[in-house]
Amino acid sequence: MISDEELIRRAAAARENAYVPYSHFAVGAALLTQSGRVYVGCNVENASYGLTICAERAAVFRAVCAGEREFAAIAVVTANGVSPCGACRQVLREFSADMRVIIATAGAEDSPPREYTLDQLLPDGFAPHDLR
Repeated sequence: MISDEELIRRAAAARENAYVPYSHFAVGAALLTQSGRVYVGCNVENASYGLTICAERAAVFRAVCAGEREFAAIAVVTANGVSPCGACRQVLREFSADMRVIIATAGAEDSPPREYTLDQLLPDGFAPHDLR
């Protein structure tokens, strides 16, 4: 498995490709799967705001398209270290409640990243087993 620092670096690199002409709020994400592969994503805005996709979901959808279903961690990099939105938390919860979520601030190497489990960010979240 790669280090948290490398995962953060890949998320920061993905952030550079964000398409954010409206909010100017770039986000990058790097998703580490249990198989050791990493899938990155960035946010892509749209003039029809509801069609915007977040970086975390972009990374998840890339991983799922590649056949991945088991996730170990995701690193998220923003200008001010904000955590994933509710929609992203729910999409991540579909695959793992105990995956690690690493939140880092771009360009703030002196500020340590924060780490949570997805269950901490979305306690008592709706999950596939709730449909049974």
